[in-house]
Amino acid sequence: MKHWYIFPIVALVSLALTALLRQYALHRSIIDIPNARSSHRVPTPRGGGVAIVLTFAASLVWLAYVELITVAQSAALLGAGLLIAVIGFMDDHGHIAARWRLLGHFFAAIWTLSWMQGLPAITAFGVTFDLGWAGHVLAVFYLVWMLNLYNFMDGIDGLASLQAICACLALTLIYFLGGHQSMIWAPLLLSVSVAGFLYWNFPPARIFMGDAGSGFLGIILGGLSIQAAWAGSEFFFAWLIMLGVFIVDATFTLIRRLARGDKVYEAHRSHAYQFASRQYGRHLPVTIAVAVINVVWLFPLALAVALFGLDAGLGTVIAYVPLVFLAVKYRAGQRE
Repeated sequence: MKHWYIFPIVALVSLALTALLRQYALHRSIIDIPNARSSHRVPTPRGGGVAIVLTFAASLVWLAYVELITVAQSAALLGAGLLIAVIGFMDDHGHIAARWRLLGHFFAAIWTLSWMQGLPAITAFGVTFDLGWAGHVLAVFYLVWMLNLYNFMDGIDGLASLQAICACLALTLIYFLGGHQSMIWAPLLLSVSVAGFLYWNFPPARIFMGDAGSGFLGIILGGLSIQAAWAGSEFFFAWLIMLGVFIVDATFTLIRRLARGDKVYEAHRSHAYQFASRQYGRHLPVTIAVAVINVVWLFPLALAVALFGLDAGLGTVIAYVPLVFLAVKYRAGQRE
């Protein structure tokens, strides 16, 4: 690999930037104080996800410069990611009304899809769905949901970071084995960017990601999945499978809260992973359990869908059924 040197550089820069951001947050009193809706007990600085944003944004510029990805691919992810990060950073430092945040989210999603030429035809259950403009609209809502659900799921130490690393490394290996070497660079560099931050975020966390980092990861991972769809529906569904823990928990929780008439934009701690962390009294067992699910259960299914001919729709259903069971078992969306 000609440009191997970039990986340790990105990891070390992310590591150092997170340390600097931790000092900045402590100095400026940007501290997450535990309250009735929190999953942590100790005041902890937040905003460390900016290190992920800056290192991966620089990586995207470099990838386009050395022509490992196209300018369009770089612009799609860079523009949307930076917009979401800025919105999240401002919200971390003060407060932005939900309607303005949502407007920015939709703009970022439209930006991404305009550079990627929208959503291609998707094949699942033996049927090809070419929805045209309706598909592009659905893709906008998909990206908005991805960035918001990632924000919702960033509630305990190390979880959002480890999930991103697992998904990115899984798809990197799938692309490599499938002969799509040109597609490995962005997810691999994203995983390295997150790894530098994870050193500080691993339980017990010394700094939190904050909305800037979690929203950025959500829109980038969603964008990478749309990019994958143009290489083949099977790769798009491989992303959906690898992100299944987050998708199922967040979606199941949202549906149950909507059905109950809750104000879904208000903070809460009723996700399955939050109930589980309280049940076990620590964050570490839950974070590790999610990583194990990714490696032992979801990755083999993603591999089977992407490379071994398992129907994408069927593979996704098989992947999600036990995750729904876990969501029910750990009371996702229920009141405390």
